[in-house]
Order: sequence, then structure tokens, then C-alpha cells
Amino acid sequence: MSDLILTKIRMRNGVWEGRITGAGTTGVRPDVKVTLMDQPVEGVTLEESSEAGIWDLAIEVPSHAIADGVQTFLIFDAANDIKLGDFTLIAGEALADDLRAEVELLRAELDMLKRAFRRHCLETM
Repeated sequence: MSDLILTKIRMRNGVWEGRITGAGTTGVRPDVKVTLMDQPVEGVTLEESSEAGIWDLAIEVPSHAIADGVQTFLIFDAANDIKLGDFTLIAGEALADDLRAEVELLRAELDMLKRAFRRHCLETM
């Protein structure tokens, strides 16, 4: 288990920003790695905050990650190989169609469950 805690601050101008606490002693840099599709992400900076034991994390979203579909970035405590957090980018027209299809499927399944539940209630009365 990792003592590090990651808290999202914001996403702005193609940079995801977060804060890492629980690093312990001032000056001891946490070993953090970020991956996208199991590949390391470049442009990750970790700077010590003015507050002791707090580190500011900035992850530049690479241009190749801005594409149709779902792109999930994973943030790890590399020392313990434990996931601290993640963030996801979703884009594209095809995705909207996929989501509509999923909602329609869920509605159909819910209607089926409602009918089965009503039938069960009538049969057990």
C-alpha cells in the first residue's frame, strides 16, 4: 500500500494538474510514473510545493492522445507499483453513437427486468 495520495486540481491548456501528499520528509521526491496504453508518458513534472511533504504534479497531454475514442492515463507510485489515480479523455462522433446504443440497450434490459418483476409479484400473491 502506498502512503501517497493524489488529488486532482484541474485540467487546463492540455495539462492535467494534481497534488501529491503523504510523501513524508521534505525533499524526498516521490517516484511517480504516468502511462497511456501501457507506454510511459513524456512531459511529466513533479515539483515540491511550498508546504512540506506536498508535491505538485503536471502531466502534459501528448498530441497523439487527442484522438477519437477513450484515452486513459494511469498515474502510479513507481516505488510500490500502486495506482494512485487516473484521468480520461473522450472524443469523437463515433463515441456519441456508442453511448446512445449503450443507453438504448440499458433501457431495453430495464424494461425486461420490470416486466419480469411485475410477473413475479403477480405470481407470488
